Amino acid sequence: MLLLLIGAIVLLAAPWIMRRRGISGEQARGTLLVTGVSPRPDATGEQFVTITGVINGPTVNEHVVYQQMAVDVDNWPTMGSLFPVVYSPKNPDNWRFAPPEPPA
Repeated sequence: MLLLLIGAIVLLAAPWIMRRRGISGEQARGTLLVTGVSPRPDATGEQFVTITGVINGPTVNEHVVYQQMAVDVDNWPTMGSLFPVVYSPKNPDNWRFAPPEPPA
């Protein structure tokens, strides 16, 4: 019974401890230079694109990344484009396009 009570306390306290240590939501901002992209399809709406590029940021320098994601065909990336991205400082392969900045 005591072991069950200790396990329940650990489950309840773990998210609080992780937030205090800054583990959850820790992201760095950087830029992605697109070096390769799959061909744009003739379809409309969201389609899958495969992007290859390099991320530069405060914790990485020209880190090569490769990812497949859904993108609107009207906003299809092109080679040589620079995009703002957010990524995990511990694993820069875990990246995504940065959300737009709110107006000042």
